[in-house]
Amino acid sequence: MLYLCATPIGNLEDMTFRAIKILREVNLIAAEDTRRTRKLLTHFDIHTPLIRFDENCKAVVAEKILQRLQAGESVAVVSDAGLPAISDPGANLVRLAIDVGINVCPIPGANAALSALICSGLDTTKFLFAGFPPKSKKNRREFLEKLSTIEATIIFYEAPHRLKNFLAELAEIFGEREIVLARELTKIHEEFLRGKISELLEKLDEPRGEFVVVVEGKKFSEPSLPEENISEVYEKLLAAGLDKKSAMREAAKKFNVSRREIYNSLLGSSN
Repeated sequence: MLYLCATPIGNLEDMTFRAIKILREVNLIAAEDTRRTRKLLTHFDIHTPLIRFDENCKAVVAEKILQRLQAGESVAVVSDAGLPAISDPGANLVRLAIDVGINVCPIPGANAALSALICSGLDTTKFLFAGFPPKSKKNRREFLEKLSTIEATIIFYEAPHRLKNFLAELAEIFGEREIVLARELTKIHEEFLRGKISELLEKLDEPRGEFVVVVEGKKFSEPSLPEENISEVYEKLLAAGLDKKSAMREAAKKFNVSRREIYNSLLGSSN
């Protein structure tokens, strides 16, 4: 059996009785960061053998794990924090195990994305987990443009040193929307920052800690854009001396939509 075992995302009291039992009983634990996991195992008096399983060694180690599973042993996979296989090399191992007929069993527990969502106050009936945005600016913009029309709450993970730039791009591409920043979930300095994207950008100084970004989806009832009015506003902004990029940005603010929608509307009206 391959067990996918959740671990705490901050507060050690979130470790489940079942997770402790499984980690004690399996033949091997595969961990993304063995140093971090060893501290967890020591805390709960677990002495099961540990093997490193991260992005740098996942192909080689996955083969070793599969051999042990096929020999009848049980293996537990753990992430640094939360559920394994979510933004984690464990996902690849799950696919390989299923392909060779190994049973896979979830051991549920803490998860940062869902914890942020349920406390966000935003719509929880439909949501999309988008994970970490791409690091390159070009790929990140394409990534966000594809998500900008989704009519569901969207959840991102982002590093603190990239957070302000990410929010600035989010405001430009998504338009002004409600957003929640969940910081240091389950830890001593847990905090939820709520408001419009531009408001939170003004409040953030030097973001620190681990963040989950929860963003309002595009509204169902959003009316179609009045193309003739957009064209008029755009032309007036150009006449006032703004360049095309700045004019589209200001028009997007005025109509409370993304710059991409302004561009598409202008393109449509010129055809």
